[in-house]
Amino acid sequence: MEISACDSAILYEFQRLTPYNSTISERTRSTNFAETHTSAIWNLHSLEARTTVNRLGLPYGRKSKVVGPPSVAFSQRDYVRGIVDADGSIGYTGQGLPFVSLTTASTAVARYFSQHAHALTGAERTLTRNARDGVYNVLYVTETAQALAADLYYPDCLALERKQSSATSVLSWTRPAGSKVKPPRIRWTPEMDRRLLAAPTIKHAASELGYSLSACQVRRWKLRNGLVQQPD
Repeated sequence: MEISACDSAILYEFQRLTPYNSTISERTRSTNFAETHTSAIWNLHSLEARTTVNRLGLPYGRKSKVVGPPSVAFSQRDYVRGIVDADGSIGYTGQGLPFVSLTTASTAVARYFSQHAHALTGAERTLTRNARDGVYNVLYVTETAQALAADLYYPDCLALERKQSSATSVLSWTRPAGSKVKPPRIRWTPEMDRRLLAAPTIKHAASELGYSLSACQVRRWKLRNGLVQQPD
């Protein structure tokens, strides 16, 4: 396992917690991102250890697209924190909004991350690979990001120190005065579409479905103009 030398403290914790002999070393080289980069490498050679980790659900070889959650019972939020530590980001957007995100090529990992966030916050995400490099970019902002940060990066958890620090910073954010909370995205069902189209007016539809006039108007326009599939 190779990470930036500035994050090496977590490797020493892994070494301390793992009941097998292992070593930690450093190397300095030129990369695509820096002329000089120093990394820390944790080496664990025990066959028994490798077999155990594989049996718990970690595949051999290249695994970015096929890796998924463990195949045995496990601590869910600690697992999610691990994937955010490894392949996620936490901090503030250019507009000053707190965020938590994950970039992964694995459908199973992206799905599990979004399911955990949904169970915790109610926020739903549609998972699609981006066109440029075929990975998933799953993003949460504002209060949803704060809830995730508080859940994942609790006091004294095992985590990258810089991400723990970023999570603490995110929790200090408060919504600016006058800024409204964005309502949750509507998940339109065929039955809702049928009721929307059958209503005599947009006002009747909004009252019956419990959504705003603008949301119902946009949805009916999309249905009538073929931008979304008509219900059977």
